[in-house]
Amino acid sequence: MAHSGRALGFLIHVLTASGAAFALLALIAAHDRLWPAMFAWLGCALIVDAIDGPLARRVNLRELLPRWSGEVLDLVVDFTTYVFVPAYAIFASGLIDAPFSVLAGVIVAVAGALYFADRQMKTADNYFRGFPGLWNVVAFYLLLLRPAPWLAGALIVVLAVASFVPFPFIHPVRVARFRAFNIAVLALWSVFAVVALASAMEPPAWVTAVLCAIALYILGAGVFRRSG
Repeated sequence: MAHSGRALGFLIHVLTASGAAFALLALIAAHDRLWPAMFAWLGCALIVDAIDGPLARRVNLRELLPRWSGEVLDLVVDFTTYVFVPAYAIFASGLIDAPFSVLAGVIVAVAGALYFADRQMKTADNYFRGFPGLWNVVAFYLLLLRPAPWLAGALIVVLAVASFVPFPFIHPVRVARFRAFNIAVLALWSVFAVVALASAMEPPAWVTAVLCAIALYILGAGVFRRSG
């Protein structure tokens, strides 16, 4: 029984590590400028990220397999999917003119690495402190909206700086306040994001408007906490 339990635990680690495989597939798609495919692979990694934690806690994985750190593994995979692949996509997309596209990718990679090393990235009530390194989402909106190059560059600089400014940024699943509503909003966003990907990142204007409205809500939710 003990051996089977450890085997099951290791399979959970393998599941977490599969996020790195999805990151590689996303990077290959980004190299080929296949943006819907890139985001589809990153979406697979997000699904893994959503289910591996509850599974690990259910079997008490930290004590079952103390040799392997699930926390470190999760951070490694998250950095590749949330930061590194999007940094390359921002560079390779042509959204920002050369040579500033290289600088934009470097800014994303460095800011994301520093943020992931922050031991105080979350508050006691599970809000993030500052912009939480969701560069995959930033890349999604940049490729959806395709703003002027100077505006895209300015947005990246502002969000990189915001990673180190202690304003609260909501975690839609873990923040207790309005959790059911926030999860519903997240589910709605997922549906419309799939529509955008199926439309080769050129969905109807109303779909784009809904996606932007949801983004503004997520940004504003932390402000409401601060003032409350």
